[in-house]
Amino acid sequence: MLCLSSLKKVYPYKNAAGKQAEKIAVADLNLKIANNEIFGLLGPNGAGKTTTIRMLTMLTQPTAGTICYDNLNTAANAKKIKALIGVVPQHINFDQDLTVGENMHLHGRLHHMNKQERVSRIDELLAYVELSDRINDSVRSLSGGMKRRLLIVRALMHKPQILFLDEPTVALDPQVRRRIWDLIRKMHHDGVTIVLTTHYIEEAEALCGRVAIMNKGKLIALDSPTNLKEKIGKYVVEWDKDNGERDFKIFPDRETAQKFAAALQQGNILRRHSNLEDVFVELTGRKVN
Repeated sequence: MLCLSSLKKVYPYKNAAGKQAEKIAVADLNLKIANNEIFGLLGPNGAGKTTTIRMLTMLTQPTAGTICYDNLNTAANAKKIKALIGVVPQHINFDQDLTVGENMHLHGRLHHMNKQERVSRIDELLAYVELSDRINDSVRSLSGGMKRRLLIVRALMHKPQILFLDEPTVALDPQVRRRIWDLIRKMHHDGVTIVLTTHYIEEAEALCGRVAIMNKGKLIALDSPTNLKEKIGKYVVEWDKDNGERDFKIFPDRETAQKFAAALQQGNILRRHSNLEDVFVELTGRKVN
């Protein structure tokens, strides 16, 4: 169980008048993530989700509050907790002068794995993501999708209990993205707890059992994608506005949605079921970036 209690992060800065001021990046965040859960953390740019992940992975110190992994407080047990977690960054950060296998060995050494452990684990993980035949190839020669898969299994070298994925499918084409989704589901099936941040709302809807939506440093919604959609309304009507922009309205039932659509004078009207992106826009007032 991962528990966040009254978590807060404040950054000092100088305002336009040159006076010292404070920016609250995360405000009084309380959250519990269960073992073996796929949990999504969503929010527009500047919502505080990246700062939250940095605090959870001990890259940034909280201003106030506590973070506990199975009753281990990060403030007093950083070394033990780092052995429990794996982190997959958004940006590719391999040593480009090393081969696939050498990059994996380097990561294993950082976690004090002996050579026999490393060799066995590397063989297992590269087979897991169908990269066994690339073990002696330069990382530079891999495609974008292969690099993403390698990033994920590199983070699994030391058998972490919790894996943090920061935008794991950014800039990938739809086919490769779905292969990464299958890999995430497989890791979850194998017992790994996964915390996922993404700007692809359909990704969170497809993978996550629960999602937390943040805005302006605060938690504004927490539930399963299905429950969140039911809370805002199950049906959506979309239409073209006179200025060429697209607008939409959410309704609790099909009949009300149909009556509204029938009364519209605008063209190109679409009636559909609501999705998690509708929830996101409705709650934050901001489109997905």
